Order: sequence, then structure tokens, then C-alpha cells
Amino acid sequence: MKPLFKKFLNITKKVIIGFVLLSVLLVLLMRWVDPFGSMLMVERKITHWNVTQQRTWKDWDQISNNIKIAVIAAEDQNFSNHWGFDFKAINRALQYNQNSKKIRGASTITQQVAKNIFLWPSRSWVRKGFESWFTLWIELTWPKQRILEVYLNSVEWDEGVFGVEAASRHYFNVSASQLTPTQASLLAAILPNPRKWSPVNPNSNIQRKAEWIRTQMNNLGGKYYLDKLK
Repeated sequence: MKPLFKKFLNITKKVIIGFVLLSVLLVLLMRWVDPFGSMLMVERKITHWNVTQQRTWKDWDQISNNIKIAVIAAEDQNFSNHWGFDFKAINRALQYNQNSKKIRGASTITQQVAKNIFLWPSRSWVRKGFESWFTLWIELTWPKQRILEVYLNSVEWDEGVFGVEAASRHYFNVSASQLTPTQASLLAAILPNPRKWSPVNPNSNIQRKAEWIRTQMNNLGGKYYLDKLK
């Protein structure tokens, strides 16, 4: 049994080393190379193979500042300060989930990038472990602007609609560079469930959330907040 156990340990060690090297290499590569797609897009294509996917990559300077600050206001207001994990938000979510039937998440924008680009969509501790690994390396090797750029180009905004350019065209028939504060806040407001809600036919909850987001956009400082991401 000893030779077999030793062989198993050697194989396991090689697999772990191989994963570490490959994952770090992929993260480093995407610091400069734009992702062709995301694992979420792959999963959606498998489950909805007949839906045509829309996605057009736009670089940082081709995206409206309004949508940049809107998603930060809605999703991760501590984005410029944390290192991938917002522990205060996690603690608040844990306390909320103990007393509510609805589950509130506390994922940062960086964690969502790690999940969408590199991992399969699921709710498991194993997936969360891999997500934390990729989140750490993304924060260590990418500037904040790059993290937000990849997020905006990979997030899902409707069935088959991925990235802010496709969403802008799909809902408002404008480019991502032309989004107004109101349009941006409505897009950001539907992100918790983009395949259920619509920014062009918002219900009262989405309208209230969009108004709150616009207030937060101003409170954060708008463009001045974005300057901190350089």
C-alpha cells in the first residue's frame, strides 16, 4: 500500500502545482488580454442553446462614466478600498440571513469577475474556495480600472445579453459611451436579477432603487471616485 499511497500523493501534488501555475498564468494573461467570453456565457449557452448571445467588448474610455459609478454605487461602494473582500458587508449579510428567508449576498465586484470569468455558476463551498483564490490573484495583479472594465464587459443584463455595450443597445439603442445617469442607474438596479427585471419597464421597486443609486452616485463623487481607481 505504501508505494500506491506515495504515487497518489505525487499525483495529487502535481495536480495542485499544475492548477496553481495555470490559474495564476490565466489571471496574469487577462490583465492585458480581453477575455473572449465568460464561464457564465458557456453555462447559459449549454442550458439555452437556441438563444443568440450578444456581446461587444468596449475598452475603459469607450464606456460612460455614469454606468461605471452606477454599478459601484449599486454593487460595491467600497470597491476602491478593499482587496477583493468586503468583510463589513459579509458580516452584515450573515446577520441579515440569520433572520430572513431571503438570502443576501455580499460579493464584491472582484468576486463577481472571478466567478463569471473563471468558474462555474453554483452555490457551494468548493466554488467559493476557488472564487476566493481567483479573487486574491485578480486583486494582486490587476488595477481597479481593469477589474471594473472586465466586469462591465462580462456581466449579464438579459437573456443572451452580456456586457454593457450589448445592454445599452438592447434596452436604449445607444452606445455604452452615451448612457445617461438615469439609464445607467436603471441598468445597475436590475443586476440582482437581470433576466426577470427590465430597465425600460421598471416596476416601482426598480424605480425606487434607481433613484437611490443616483443619490449614491452623487454621494460617492461621480468622476472623482473613478479617479481613485487609476
